[in-house]
Amino acid sequence: MISIMSEIFIENHNQKLKDLIFKRRLWNIFIIISLLIAVLLSSSIIDINSSRLLNGLPRLGDYISQILPSLDSSSLFLDSNKEGSIAYWYFNLPKYLKLLFETFNMALLATIIGSSIALLLSFLSAKNTAPNSFIYFMTRRTLEFFRGVPEIIFAILFVWALGIGPIAGIIAMTLHTTGSLGKLFSEVHENSDIKPREALKASGGNWPSEMKFGLLPQVLPNLISYTLLRFEINIRASTILGFVGAGGIGQELYLVINFNYYEEVSAIILLIILTVISIDLLSEYLRKNVIEVDNVR
Repeated sequence: MISIMSEIFIENHNQKLKDLIFKRRLWNIFIIISLLIAVLLSSSIIDINSSRLLNGLPRLGDYISQILPSLDSSSLFLDSNKEGSIAYWYFNLPKYLKLLFETFNMALLATIIGSSIALLLSFLSAKNTAPNSFIYFMTRRTLEFFRGVPEIIFAILFVWALGIGPIAGIIAMTLHTTGSLGKLFSEVHENSDIKPREALKASGGNWPSEMKFGLLPQVLPNLISYTLLRFEINIRASTILGFVGAGGIGQELYLVINFNYYEEVSAIILLIILTVISIDLLSEYLRKNVIEVDNVR
């Protein structure tokens, strides 16, 4: 009797498993077909021309070959007066380094100011820390506005208002950093443990002391990690903002592209890539070896 019941149970279980697998396969097929339809509709709306795309790829290769430097192995390490040397390729290196330093400072300043404002607003935009629903609603909408407008749009507006220079880029990145980090910080607050704050409140602590002593110590590693990640993003963004006159190395890159100074284009792009890689590696090291260790402790 028991063996018969076991067989029935196993048979029912196998049948349910087969039905579940069948339903999942149907769902996967539906998702794939939906994605294909969406891609086809999007392609028809934006008028993607495959022949135009294929014809344009060789021109891209031609441009890349034009911007590559004409280095000569026999004169590679000679001075800047000798064509074919690295020094000749980077004859404008002091200017590039100065602009890279300006780009770095733009991103750093925007990250520091933006993350500081985001931290203050995050307490007001998290459900479990906002003083009331009205402040929560208004702060959330403000952060959405800062986050929803791309940095380059802000940069164009401030370049028009303040003139060409790094100040417009700094303000643009600061606003977008505030919106992005404000959302991330508030989500970290909402996932925090409420017990330390409840203990402070029960012992007579006010709202600022609850945030400072009950919330910040447990969320600080995540906040620093997000801030470092945003700094990496701002380094790349500050390069792009230079194309609209917001200062930094991007503005010089825009000029050399317009004047067809091909070898200078490749020199600047290589410096930007090396700078971004270096900052990414440093940021990754800090997150893994400093922040995570403190978090474990």
